[in-house]
Amino acid sequence: MKIAVIGGTGLIGSQVVRNLNAAGHEAVPHSQSTGVDVISGRGLDEAVAGADVVVNLTNSPTFDEASPAFFQTSMDNLLAAAHKGGVGHFVILSIVGVDQVPELDYYRAKALQERLLAAGPIPYSIVRATQFMDFMDAVLSWTSDGDTVRLPATPIQPIASKDVAAAVSDVAAGAPLNGIRNIAGPEVFALDELGRITLAHKGDNRTVVTDPTAGMFAAVKGDVLTDENARLATTRYTDWLS
Repeated sequence: MKIAVIGGTGLIGSQVVRNLNAAGHEAVPHSQSTGVDVISGRGLDEAVAGADVVVNLTNSPTFDEASPAFFQTSMDNLLAAAHKGGVGHFVILSIVGVDQVPELDYYRAKALQERLLAAGPIPYSIVRATQFMDFMDAVLSWTSDGDTVRLPATPIQPIASKDVAAAVSDVAAGAPLNGIRNIAGPEVFALDELGRITLAHKGDNRTVVTDPTAGMFAAVKGDVLTDENARLATTRYTDWLS
């Protein structure tokens, strides 16, 4: 199949392109660097022309109140181009529990993206993943102050980016789900515990203080960012760190 991977040069997209091409498909990466702009619409018709599948892995440049507008405009433009081009399957990557955290602007924005896809004219698949292991350094930086990192004890089920890319590739090469597939890492950690494990592995002497009000994940109630019934990846966090 010919598969247009929009956002195909990023962390997940570049791996999806490699996976699909290795499996014998023709996966073509598209991004701003290749002349494709999902907001202005520049290059979209050409990017999806002749594609059997579109995989949209573009992301909002911010996590704040501007993010819903990004997903509204980008999805409107992509769905119109894909429908015009006769695309038969549209895939996006979302977040486990995304519809359970309305307090977060970015999660509301991703939930909007899901609704736009489901209401659109093209058979679709939504892959929801838990938090990427690769983002832990960023999470630590958000609430770091001198020798202290403040983190809530929010339950997290981290997954390696290579496992996310493998799942997205598998879905893109298959029949449309017209629904959602949840994927997750094999272990659940409290976020503050995960912070301590990460810092210890790196030889970082900062101290993690448990603070239920600290950072973006403080808004998350309960264990909605985990899913024991998801398709579980095999990469464990300590193995990934090593």
